[in-house]
Amino acid sequence: MSKYKSHGVLRAFKNAKRGILLALKSEKNIRIHLVAAICVLYAGYYLDFNAIKFCILLLTIALVITIEMVNSGIEYCIDSVFHNKYSKLAGMAKDISAGAVMISAVISAVIGIILFGESLIVRYAHLLTLPPQVQL
Repeated sequence: MSKYKSHGVLRAFKNAKRGILLALKSEKNIRIHLVAAICVLYAGYYLDFNAIKFCILLLTIALVITIEMVNSGIEYCIDSVFHNKYSKLAGMAKDISAGAVMISAVISAVIGIILFGESLIVRYAHLLTLPPQVQL
């Protein structure tokens, strides 16, 4: 028998909610990602994104915020084990997890450029055309 008791699904949801709120309260980068996510979703709504584009946006937002939360969890674990003292291995682990956040953010930005670029070009193509009397 395990020394850890099973507390059921409801308890798991409460713990997850507490973790999300703790991350929002303690991590500035997660709050920044959340504000950016709200702006991106609003822009998608303004540009009349279809369901597939919204799903892609939601997945990329979830990816970045989830990786940021995992990064924060790794940092807290490492700090608790090493008691906030410097360790080359601890620094390497933190750098690797921070790199994962950067990769997810860069890939998400590229996806956003692709999604929004197409919509912006379609919506504002009339501004890109030169009048007939203008010669280059």
